[in-house]
Amino acid sequence: MRAPPTLDSWKDVYLLPHLSLSAELCTDPENPQSLLCLRPATQASPLQRWIVSGDKGAKATVWNAASHERVVEFAQGKLVQAVDISSDSTKIVTADNVTVGIFSTTSGIRLLPPLPHHYGRGVKFSPDGSLFAAASHKRGFRVYSTHDGDVLFHSGLESSPGDWPVTPLAWSPDDQQLFVASRGKIICFDLSKSSSSEWSTHETRSRAFIVSSGRFLAYSAGSLVSLWDCVSHKQISSILSHTAEIISVALSPSGGYLACGLKGGKIAIHNLRDVLSAKYFDHGLPLMRVSGEALKSWAQDDLANTEMLLSKEIASASSPRHYLLANRALVRTRLKHLALAMEDVKGSLQIQPLPIGYVAMAVVLLFQGDREGALCTFDLAFHDCVLHDISFLLLLKVLGVMYMRKGNYGRVMSLIERVQNLTPEDARCPHLETISLIYGWGFNGLEILAQQGLCETLYAEGRTAKATEIVLNIIRTSDREIQRSNATTNWIADFTKRCAMTLERVGDEAFESLKHDDAIAQYSTALSLSPLGSAGLLIKRSRARAAKGLWEDALQDANEAVKADPSQPWGYEARHVALHGAKRYDEAIDALESMLHAIEQSHDPTMRYQRKNYISPSQTIAAIDRIVRDILKSYPLVVIDVTTGYLCDGLERMRIFKAGPTFKELVSSMTRELDNDRILRVVASFFGYVMFSHAWQGNEPSFQDVNVVRSVWNLLYAPLNEKLRNFCMETRRLGHNWAWSDTCSTLVFLGGVPHPSKLGDLSRSFWMTRAWTLQELLAPKVILFYDSEWKPYLGNTSANHKESPVIMQELADAIKIPRGTIVTFSPDDLGVREKLRLASTRNATVVEDDAYSLIGLFKSDIRPHYGEGADALGHLLEEIVARVGEVTVLAWAGQSSSYNSCLPASTAVYKQTPYNPPSLEEEGMQACITELRGKLPQREALIIYKKIKSLRSARFATRRLHLPCIVFSVRGLHTQKLLRGNEKLYRAEVLGLGNVEFTTADDLPQHEPQKFVFAHPWISYIRGPSRGIDWEDDSEPDTDSDSGLDCDAGTDGVAPLPQVDRYARALQMIARLGQPFNALLFVQQPNGEYKRVAAENEIVASGLGTNITSKNIHVKVLEIL
Repeated sequence: MRAPPTLDSWKDVYLLPHLSLSAELCTDPENPQSLLCLRPATQASPLQRWIVSGDKGAKATVWNAASHERVVEFAQGKLVQAVDISSDSTKIVTADNVTVGIFSTTSGIRLLPPLPHHYGRGVKFSPDGSLFAAASHKRGFRVYSTHDGDVLFHSGLESSPGDWPVTPLAWSPDDQQLFVASRGKIICFDLSKSSSSEWSTHETRSRAFIVSSGRFLAYSAGSLVSLWDCVSHKQISSILSHTAEIISVALSPSGGYLACGLKGGKIAIHNLRDVLSAKYFDHGLPLMRVSGEALKSWAQDDLANTEMLLSKEIASASSPRHYLLANRALVRTRLKHLALAMEDVKGSLQIQPLPIGYVAMAVVLLFQGDREGALCTFDLAFHDCVLHDISFLLLLKVLGVMYMRKGNYGRVMSLIERVQNLTPEDARCPHLETISLIYGWGFNGLEILAQQGLCETLYAEGRTAKATEIVLNIIRTSDREIQRSNATTNWIADFTKRCAMTLERVGDEAFESLKHDDAIAQYSTALSLSPLGSAGLLIKRSRARAAKGLWEDALQDANEAVKADPSQPWGYEARHVALHGAKRYDEAIDALESMLHAIEQSHDPTMRYQRKNYISPSQTIAAIDRIVRDILKSYPLVVIDVTTGYLCDGLERMRIFKAGPTFKELVSSMTRELDNDRILRVVASFFGYVMFSHAWQGNEPSFQDVNVVRSVWNLLYAPLNEKLRNFCMETRRLGHNWAWSDTCSTLVFLGGVPHPSKLGDLSRSFWMTRAWTLQELLAPKVILFYDSEWKPYLGNTSANHKESPVIMQELADAIKIPRGTIVTFSPDDLGVREKLRLASTRNATVVEDDAYSLIGLFKSDIRPHYGEGADALGHLLEEIVARVGEVTVLAWAGQSSSYNSCLPASTAVYKQTPYNPPSLEEEGMQACITELRGKLPQREALIIYKKIKSLRSARFATRRLHLPCIVFSVRGLHTQKLLRGNEKLYRAEVLGLGNVEFTTADDLPQHEPQKFVFAHPWISYIRGPSRGIDWEDDSEPDTDSDSGLDCDAGTDGVAPLPQVDRYARALQMIARLGQPFNALLFVQQPNGEYKRVAAENEIVASGLGTNITSKNIHVKVLEIL
């Protein structure tokens, strides 16, 4: 069998080969960070010398725990279900489905005939090994005599736990009580009374496991563990929970650690000293286990009281008796009750032959004068001693046998120093404590010079903390005569000063290296040397503790520093840091103000100069007030507080903000400079509110309704009130404070979408048809959709549905714009015409809202004025044209607006895709230019170019549109035929365009064709890409003069390049001018203005082609009513 790898952490697991079934755990008692993961029919000897396993091969195997070699193997006959090893490691008990067997550990010889015991699931030796218990999943429990196999106790069939792979058992330390883990309970069998009792545990369905330290039980079921007192049977801690089912448990021999094997291969480790009283554990002394009260009395050398306490513990059997008897033997030896002491020793070794029992016997023999007997007995202690204690046992033997002379410790000084080297680097020396308890030696009388020499050696080696421990012990324990010695006093003063300075320096280095635990340790040791005048050290330790998040400890140090020197500001600074970390912001702000006051009042000018490096809380508050006021200017006047349901104006929101921890934390956190960006983020987060987007369904609750009942939570029950309340509850659940309408975060209630929702419900919902919901969909960065039962759309519980590709793609398909545009929308992402197309698919209950719902999308400055009716759309479109000269809003067919005849009565007309002329690709454009060069001289082309270039942008004035365009006169107008309703098909004879047909419901005066003109308003298209040209800049040279117009002119025969560029640009413009276009028809009014004739369909004119001259290009600015 190969050796297991070194285990570096509790999570390391080594699985022995040849083992099977579910897991148990075995721990190394001297190294609690080493684990073996073993299978159920597996057990380790108490002294960790042997491991025995059972397997499906119907055999049991004994392994050497140190070398991991097979020692002996013996047949059981059936599948081995359970094994155990006696406390003296000499016997093994096994169980299968038919019998129980007892074997010799080392030889494998069967010690008793097979004992009938059907369906065996668990076996366990009693602590003294004289009994063993066997559990059956159908036949209850039996207790057998290890000596002859007699059945001493039978629980009866009703106590069967069920068909579990393993039934764990545990004994009380006095061998009189057997604990059995059963489903949902622990059963305790009292052998002395032939009775049983049981108590309920934390779980009733899962399989259970139990393990005992002798003082307490650990019971596991499911993913939980509960701890119980072995004597009182009471639960002694809160439940320990895990993330997976527990399939095995094990305790370290001291009971200090509980290991839980979890389903899935992980191991969880609990330090039970963190959750249980100290009375349940030994006190870390090598070889010994002593209760707290007895140890305290023994250490104080009150031997009579210690004997009484140990006798009480033995009588109550509250801990393993072999340890108690050995302890009492040592105490009685020092009391010179040697006969009684020897009786205790023999009793201890009879129960369990452990090293402490042999040590106690050796000490008794020493006090009896039997030096040779003591030597031999000491040697017996090494037989079952673990490696970690061998060195210490050797020292005990040497100290006791060779140098045991009362009061004479000088000769063992070097050995005592070796004992110190066995001690971990902590505040105690348990090895010296054990020597003191066993031999009764006090170490106050150790040679003071030797201790001083040891201190200097340790200091020189850089072990200042250890040197400090010893010098403090000298101060605390040495005789008064020694302390009054001038030499000793001077050495102590000098040495403590050097140590304190070194410790402080090492602590500073550790703090700078972010090793805060080391820094705290160094500062603490330094403070133990200089409790007076140590404000600086206290401040440093406070900072280190604060860096670890130990706020209360840091605060205690800061308060002590302030108390030590109230005039210094840095104690107040440390107090501020600790209070801020503890979230006690009011006190933190007071501490900050106290620090600033101490700086200002200092007599040191250098200190006062440092005031400029800090800002006061009042400065921070002023900055916060300014930013809050700026933010609230753009926020609604009143919003809903989703906690109270009250309507809150700006002042009330400010009051709530300043009364809460967010504001106070912000003030407390700024000590050296204002962080306006952070203030803005915090303020925006606090005052940010959630918009409620929904389709109105009638008599929705109003401000007045809420004011009457004071809170939305007090509104009477009604479906529309419930809708508002549900919105507020969801807003609060999402972590927001306020609810109303804005673009920062939006909750969308889809009242018509049933639950559970399915893909497509959103795009078909009534909400998608409403005018206002367009900007409520596009503008927010965060949006959440809910169905009619306020459940997330499609069950998507993410924090932002704009991050859902599925939902965003559904919306993109529905409104026909890119998904990314919806997710990161900005009004500049879409053109004017595209926004109007989106608006055309939506409806509003109030006609003005057709326009007002688009104010945000167009970044418009118009102000809503309900009552103006359809003119609202006219106002919006007028502003669009006026602001950017955008005339694509004129490309429509349908009914004219009363606002201006060139504008539509409704956004519905923008559903139609406007006519776009055929694209002139590069080859097509070159062909046109080539043809035009043959027809248009350069002069003629540049005249046309200048006419079009001179046109200004369209503009509005007092509802009149001033439209720059190219106009074409009508020479004749005829009715072609009557269509449905009052519509007529007309044909117009147009100068330059030929015949143009159109449909309109208007009655046109055919006898006055000269009043009609067709207009080509798409000047931007004709001009083409600007390429940096400012079309409204008249600085370009005039080209009407004769000079430079002929490309052959000039003495060198080469025309200037700019003129050639202008000619080419002019020809490109004329080529676009010749393309078909969407024509607008106007009729002249008596005063010379024009009105648009509203055609039922777009009027597409064929265009001029390449038959263009300057004479048939008429540019004009029409004034349209």
